[in-house]
Amino acid sequence: MINIIYEDNHLLVVEKPINIPVQEDNSKDLDFLTMLKNYIKKRDNKPGNVYLGLVHRLDRPVGGIMVFAKTSKCASRLSEQIRNKVFKKSYYAVVENKIEKEGKFVDKLLKDTKQNIVRIDKNGKLSSLTYKLINYKNNLSLVKIDLETGRSHQIRVQFSSRNYPLYGDQKYNKNSKVGEQIALFSNSITFNHPITKEKLTFELDLPNRKPWNIFK
Repeated sequence: MINIIYEDNHLLVVEKPINIPVQEDNSKDLDFLTMLKNYIKKRDNKPGNVYLGLVHRLDRPVGGIMVFAKTSKCASRLSEQIRNKVFKKSYYAVVENKIEKEGKFVDKLLKDTKQNIVRIDKNGKLSSLTYKLINYKNNLSLVKIDLETGRSHQIRVQFSSRNYPLYGDQKYNKNSKVGEQIALFSNSITFNHPITKEKLTFELDLPNRKPWNIFK
């Protein structure tokens, strides 16, 4: 069942499920973009192909809120908002150890495409985020994160490099156990409607599963 948060003739705001790639990757598993196109085609009984523009991404294991453009004009305008930092995304994460109440991380991140990992490197792209500590229990910190840049694996690498690895992160947390789900969730997006110019904000509640439920 696809959780549609908002839809009009121009936009589709939905919740991406965990462990599904946003678009086709080397695994050839069914991806979220194809799922949505198939859903709309069947629901609306469309005879031809469905256009759905991908303007931002979430890592495969990460769930949460996303917006897709239903026209190429809207895709272009949303992409422009991302470039101009009008488009805002915030996340919640559960990280190991007790972190300071708030802070800002600035690094240069470089992607190793062969190993599909990201590392801090002087030749990388400038990457920054701010965070606030929301709660601390059982040596786990619940933090709210506002991205200032949108690099691949950015949150995961910037926190793990400072000894605050994300709970359940199979790639960047050596303490994670097999079967644990990464505790990173895209909970909020804010942008201007590409046609009406109205400022829109959409939010989701935190998942009701471990380790999120520790903080409820």
